[in-house]
Amino acid sequence: MDQTGPDIEIRRQAFQWLESQVRIHGEVLPRPVLQQGFHFQGKQIRLVGPQGIFKPRHMELPISITTVPSGPYDDEFGYDGLLLYRYRGTDPNHRDNIGLRRAMQIGTPLIYFHRILPGKYLPAWPVFIVADNPSQLTFSIAVDENETRGLSIFSGVHEGYQQQPEDVFRRSYATREFRQRLHQSSFRERVLRAYRDQCALCRLRHRELLDAAHILPDAEPEGEPLVSNGLSLCKLHHAAFDRYFVGVREDYVVEVRPDILDESDGPMLIHGLQNLHGTRIVVPRLTESRPNPEFLHIRYERYRAAG
Repeated sequence: MDQTGPDIEIRRQAFQWLESQVRIHGEVLPRPVLQQGFHFQGKQIRLVGPQGIFKPRHMELPISITTVPSGPYDDEFGYDGLLLYRYRGTDPNHRDNIGLRRAMQIGTPLIYFHRILPGKYLPAWPVFIVADNPSQLTFSIAVDENETRGLSIFSGVHEGYQQQPEDVFRRSYATREFRQRLHQSSFRERVLRAYRDQCALCRLRHRELLDAAHILPDAEPEGEPLVSNGLSLCKLHHAAFDRYFVGVREDYVVEVRPDILDESDGPMLIHGLQNLHGTRIVVPRLTESRPNPEFLHIRYERYRAAG
């Protein structure tokens, strides 16, 4: 198998293409973009297909693996912190499973897509198959750091490839980082969808400028990544909410801190903050997705104390 020719060059260009798409769309990519892919020497290279293990017809080994979780995303991680990826079916010798096993044996880098919501995927690359678990019908996968996305990662593709101790340490850290990104991205996507991609305070609809703000911080026991503990806020109002410039009462009415109301600092302060006083926030259509009243009460008391 020639792993120094087109197969490797396609992977290299795929990684570069993903970098450009993340700059355009943000770190969560829509499926149509991945299905369209890019062109290599006049051939269209798609990055996802109908099955989770995807090998473009112009390549010898799979280029990507896609997870569609049936439960909480924590279920996709093993006790060792590595990602777990299920075999295609139950036959260890299915050709897709053989392809991933071969990628493990020679150290071939892959792309991992984790579905956050229908049609939206958080990518990680490069990732490596680092263990084969036939009794569990799974492969163990490690994410590598961004710095290894350059040409150097392809120098390890060879017969008899062995993961080095320094690789294990680096990839363990990178996989933990990806797990945190997965939590954050999942929370953001679910909150923005509930609020119909608009700021709950000012109704700004530019998705690139929206965040999912926690009502109670995620470091607290109650601060779970639930939509009912989130608000869709633009960058300005997220910062204002976090710094207690504004508070939201249990009846969804916005208050602006008295000292901010008394300031005189031009039109941005007036239109960006002061005019919010006494308005009501936008709330999700589904009752269960609306801000938890108890959480709002706790947060509002902290806002009052800050004033």
